[in-house]
Amino acid sequence: MKLVSTLSGLFAARETNGGVQTSRAVDRLTRPSEALRELDPWLIWSSAGLLLIGMVMVYSSSIAMAEGSKFTGYQSHYFLTRHALFLAVGVGAGLVAFQLSMRQWQRFAPWLFLAGVVLLAVVLIPGVGREVNGAQRWLPLGFVNLQPSELMKLFVALYAADYTVRKLPDMGSFRRGFLPMAITIVLVGFLLLREPDFGAFVVITAIAFGVLFLGGINVRVFALLALVALIGFVLLVWLSPYRRDRLFGFMDPWQDAFGKGYQLSHALIAFGRGEWVGVGLGASVEKLFYLPEAHTDFLLAVIAEELGFAGVLLVIALFAILIHRALIIGREAVKLERYFPGLVAMGIGLWIGVQSFINMGVNMGLLPTKGLTLPLMSFGGSGIVANCLALAILLRIDWENRQVMRGRS
Repeated sequence: MKLVSTLSGLFAARETNGGVQTSRAVDRLTRPSEALRELDPWLIWSSAGLLLIGMVMVYSSSIAMAEGSKFTGYQSHYFLTRHALFLAVGVGAGLVAFQLSMRQWQRFAPWLFLAGVVLLAVVLIPGVGREVNGAQRWLPLGFVNLQPSELMKLFVALYAADYTVRKLPDMGSFRRGFLPMAITIVLVGFLLLREPDFGAFVVITAIAFGVLFLGGINVRVFALLALVALIGFVLLVWLSPYRRDRLFGFMDPWQDAFGKGYQLSHALIAFGRGEWVGVGLGASVEKLFYLPEAHTDFLLAVIAEELGFAGVLLVIALFAILIHRALIIGREAVKLERYFPGLVAMGIGLWIGVQSFINMGVNMGLLPTKGLTLPLMSFGGSGIVANCLALAILLRIDWENRQVMRGRS
């Protein structure tokens, strides 16, 4: 295959003047003002916009629930405070992650993936994992809960890129290139479905096999994979009563508006009330104990009600810019013969793109109800930290790209 042979040639080529480039990179990194000017402004501002809008809307969508719940101590700012804390931790973790070179991330990738698998197994141990609404997805860590599936999305992006680089000559082979990764993802999927977390399984599968496809996997093998995956997902839905109920509820939420279609019907009401410019920030009615999970899974519905079509369009535009920049950064890295960073950037772009698309589709009634948060915006500590780490790695890839281009010019 032409693509495989081309990428193999790129991978085989070795970078020159590595020591000089590393020295220059370290020197620039010690000068923050210069390093800041070398970061992608579109990526920074789109990410910052989503994070800040998310914090405002988490507060707006959760204030009524926080004031009326004994669990929160009747504190209106309960979720805002925790979200701001998670965001601060995420930014701090991102600053640390930015200091690590992509060679170090590649070296850590298999071990991070293994740690993620262990955490997914540990969360299923009775008495260890915390169960909420019938799902056992969290590990209690004092006053916060860790959700391993959120970190696993980042670990899979790193591992799939590392795997593809190592298996580049075998990407055209089903047995040597595709099968080992497929077995690994099936194992991860088994653990996720035991929680159950079908949404995370869909996103992680999309990341892993999307990276394999971008890495040059045989097209016929990929087409077969897509067919098998489609059949598998249909069986998973059909053989699970609660997933089947969600599907039928999605097709006609008004048939059982107080049962299976409750969440979706109220999300659609929120979209309808928002019209063009919304009812005003803080003026949502649906967040007043009508719309469940308003600050997590259905945050976009509150945005639609309070900020209207204009607010939703702004959010979609910011996501589009971020994802576009992630894919561009990945393509530039591949052109510079930096194959692992390029695939990682594209994997992160796929992750944010697929998850945001599913969440928006669910909120708008285009997809069946699924427990997936809106990246960078919804309330959730593990998700925010994982997203910030991913953004830091994206910025690192872009920064290293610029150093290589400057060193060669």
